[in-house]
Amino acid sequence: MSEADHGWMEALMRPSGTLSVGSLLVGTWMAFLSIINIAFGAYSNGRRVNWIDFITNGDETNSVHELAISFPDDIVFILLSSLFIAAGVFGIGSSREDGFRGWFFGLPQDRIFTSLISTEGGLGRSFASWMILVGAAYYLVWSSLESTWVDPGVYSVMISFVMAGVGLNWVQDAKLES
Repeated sequence: MSEADHGWMEALMRPSGTLSVGSLLVGTWMAFLSIINIAFGAYSNGRRVNWIDFITNGDETNSVHELAISFPDDIVFILLSSLFIAAGVFGIGSSREDGFRGWFFGLPQDRIFTSLISTEGGLGRSFASWMILVGAAYYLVWSSLESTWVDPGVYSVMISFVMAGVGLNWVQDAKLES
């Protein structure tokens, strides 16, 4: 194997921590949506989402109200979420010396979590962390109250808050490095 091929393989086997955490979060969110869709219906008025059609702009919903797994939609979405979760766990484990377990048990001391209750890391970091929390809370509360979990308008508001918070946290990290 040439040196370029070896570097490519090493990059694949040791992904970035940030990308891995993102994969874990997206996979967990997809698994959560799968459970909601199976149990209650993730679309408005208790209708279930046909995931493959929803993603490819086909017939987005059906009106089934019973607890059931639709094949292949729910199965494919659950498998896809499992792959995202596995990639995230593997990536976090390989990007840290203490592995996934160390990352998971270190979350309460993470700069984003600690800045929610303290301005020790700076007011900018606290503001950024609160933006992430407000965006996630907005999505969860609104979706719970309205019984729809796949509303593009709610996603756009939530993503605006969360990504602005993530970006501001990265700015704070860059200030510490320089």
